Amino acid sequence: MKFKSLTLVAAFAAVSLGATLGVTAAKAQAKEQFFPVLVYRTGAYAPNGVPFANGYVDYLKYINARGGLNGVKLTFEECDTGYATDKGVECYERLKGKGATLFHPLSTGITFALTDKVLADKIPLITAGYGRSDTADGMAFRWNFPLLGTYWTAADVLVQHIAKKEGGADKLKGKKIALVYHDSPYGREPIALLQERSKLHGFDLSLLPVAHPGVEQKATWLQIRQSRPDYIFLWGWGVMNSAALKEAVATGYPRDKMYGVWWAGAEPDVKDVGVNAKGYNALALQHGAEKDSKIVKDILALVHGKGQGTGPKEEVGEVLYMRGLISAMLGVEGVRAAQERYGKGKVMDGEQVRWGLENLNLDQKKLDTLGFQGVMRPISTSCADHMGSSWARLHTWDGSKWGFSSDWYQADDQIIRPMVRASADKYMVEKKLQRRTSADCQ
Repeated sequence: MKFKSLTLVAAFAAVSLGATLGVTAAKAQAKEQFFPVLVYRTGAYAPNGVPFANGYVDYLKYINARGGLNGVKLTFEECDTGYATDKGVECYERLKGKGATLFHPLSTGITFALTDKVLADKIPLITAGYGRSDTADGMAFRWNFPLLGTYWTAADVLVQHIAKKEGGADKLKGKKIALVYHDSPYGREPIALLQERSKLHGFDLSLLPVAHPGVEQKATWLQIRQSRPDYIFLWGWGVMNSAALKEAVATGYPRDKMYGVWWAGAEPDVKDVGVNAKGYNALALQHGAEKDSKIVKDILALVHGKGQGTGPKEEVGEVLYMRGLISAMLGVEGVRAAQERYGKGKVMDGEQVRWGLENLNLDQKKLDTLGFQGVMRPISTSCADHMGSSWARLHTWDGSKWGFSSDWYQADDQIIRPMVRASADKYMVEKKLQRRTSADCQ
């Protein structure tokens, strides 16, 4: 009886061990690349945060619907930050240990808070069209990737555009430009560039901060009514943008003299104002509303057509949906580039993904193959250049939809590069860090 009991115990142990080894082996064989997704589907900025998040997640689903990334399935988990820096840090800390491929915080404040953390954790941080402008310097910021543009490139393009409208940069002398900005790291980021341009061209720059969340702007627009600036640059987000347009209507300020950054130029910003916002201009982070693009048609067929869409079908192709989709694509292509070096069909770690993001080469042929023909220009990064492209154009609201209204502009590197280097060097001194060497880039 005693021998029989021991035999049963041994048999049970063997089965348990076998099951455990089986689970371990299955996990080891699983090819899953984990994408943490920091979102804000709640709070004051949700109307703008939701379509971005939907586009981001739909693209990950789209890649899986096509068989994954060289056979590697993309997994993801959302964490709602509410656009709050402390919650963003909490989300980062909770998700980083799950094999995070990269983070895309969708907040300049969260970006500032995470910049030191990713240095220690060796996880890339993509901030497409936002974040710290000086992180374009990859020799100083190893893990930050402000792909497609920064707030310095955005502000520079806006100044170029109004200079062209006025008949030349020399015609800006004596003009009055007001920056109406969200009083946060995001809103304050373009100030340095605008001050530099103001010195160069002699225009008068007034800085008008708006407190979170941006609903109350009466005092701001009283100042505008009194000073009557020639142009307004709007650096808003969420409800602040529509509130500014409504105040412009009430004040009688011409909407065609208003220019928003690319986070103040989407459908949620103007739909409540409608025809009264006609003539309002905003930067496009290359793309605009792209409902006729191939990538949108493919996602409608392979994701929404299969009942797997993240949000309403009607928003697919709208401006912020496309922003999220493009942001996800850039991350996925970084992983794909890493696989080309470190092994197709393998799961990439943070350092390998960083290499991929530093070696992005999305030429026009590649973009067309991915379904982005007419949506984007080529982007090419390097160890030193973590931005890869500084092209932008403008679109204008006609009362019912956005339409492109300018040629392409490229930010002036002669102005921006010294600013980036000086700011990056200051950061390195403050943090007691050393610049990367050429050997580190190999």
